[in-house]
Amino acid sequence: MSRPNIVLMVADDMGYGDFGLYSEGRVHTPALDELASQGIRLTQHYAGSAVCSPSRAALLTGRYPIRTGAVTPQEVLGNDRIALDEATIADSFKAAGYATGMVGKWHNGALDPRFHPNARGFDEFAGFRGGWADYYRWNLDRNGVLEKSDGRYLTDVLADEAASFINRHQAEPFFLMITWNAPHSPLQAPEEVTQKYVDAGFERGIALIYAMIEVMDRGIAKVRETLRSAGIEDDTLLMFTSDNGPAFGHRYDQVPDGVSLDGTRYNNGFAGSKGSVYEGGIRVPMIARWANGLPQNVEISDQICFTDWLPTLLSLSGSSHVGEKPVDGHDIGAVLKGDSPQEQPRRFWQWNGDSPIGVTNAAMRHGDWKLVRPALDISYASDADQKLADDYIEKDIEYKYYPENITEKFNWPEPKKIIPEPPSPELYDLSIDPCETNNVAAVHPAIASDMLVQLETWFEEVESERQAIVE
Repeated sequence: MSRPNIVLMVADDMGYGDFGLYSEGRVHTPALDELASQGIRLTQHYAGSAVCSPSRAALLTGRYPIRTGAVTPQEVLGNDRIALDEATIADSFKAAGYATGMVGKWHNGALDPRFHPNARGFDEFAGFRGGWADYYRWNLDRNGVLEKSDGRYLTDVLADEAASFINRHQAEPFFLMITWNAPHSPLQAPEEVTQKYVDAGFERGIALIYAMIEVMDRGIAKVRETLRSAGIEDDTLLMFTSDNGPAFGHRYDQVPDGVSLDGTRYNNGFAGSKGSVYEGGIRVPMIARWANGLPQNVEISDQICFTDWLPTLLSLSGSSHVGEKPVDGHDIGAVLKGDSPQEQPRRFWQWNGDSPIGVTNAAMRHGDWKLVRPALDISYASDADQKLADDYIEKDIEYKYYPENITEKFNWPEPKKIIPEPPSPELYDLSIDPCETNNVAAVHPAIASDMLVQLETWFEEVESERQAIVE
């Protein structure tokens, strides 16, 4: 089939250690494990950022997220928005005659109809536009109209919505993004599933996270069964990844009484977690199955990044990119079919709260080498600046439960910060040290120095592009 259907599923804050396949049996994910065994498993696959909004922007645009303006999850400040002059992958598929849909979390422009998924290439949207949602007290945005929770568990609602989209569009080519919110906090899961993990000896917070993943896995099984029943499973490219690594810490309002804020759990030994540019924050699973178009049951170790998927999926479907801005990603269709490129392209990451600061939490990967500028201990300049940050949290919570109260972004001043002098960058050889335990910058000073110049040059370029955004 020359024009496959595409179902791109994205989990929220899920790491390698959260798969049954990679977790040494800690988590029960039979649907994901089956999909992995039948499809392509990418072992050096990277998210677009260490946190959700910018990472998703990379997936949607094929461009480094700082360029697009989507730099942090702070939606009530508008920092999650993809600039209006950016084209999304949905714009391109729509132009190519695909039915386009999104089910689940948007988080790339929560507060203005111009940034709504329906305005960014998606014919249909059923989900929520902010960064998280209560799993029982949700507000579902269906093409711009809010529907209040009926008490069902949100992951089950999203699975039903995805199945409905597939059934309605099975006779035409479609592009569907299913952006699950599991296992992102708040930590909430059906008790009968959670209890299994408590009985297995896990602390209750971790048991909740694993239960949330297991319920999502049931939803993934439902999606596959819907494709199978419609007779289109083998003509569909079904993909699963995560927007960033696992969250090892939770906010006070996001856990039940008596449950630890510490979400630290098994993640294959990778350093760092969500929010960090170490491997644990940005290296995420990707599995993909298209029986009629790609090899089955293979593992690929080439480095692939979120920015690659826009050019690749459009190429696999014979579709053209409608955007005028150059993409940063590469068409990896040949890699998926078994051909390795001569050289791995350079990749870059940087993330911090508020406006980007190039000297903190930045990384570059080229070949086996990875340069890391560690996250700095940045503090607020005054009590007033700290209060701005605290007030943002309260508004963030209010928006999730009462979205009708907050309909436009707050034009608050950005909190002033004290930025300490950065230490020397760290250098790792990931071919022998994937867990980033041995900093070899002192042994290879020329490589570290050259990569730092490239990282600084890249940051200057993408940040100047961001600063030129009108809206």
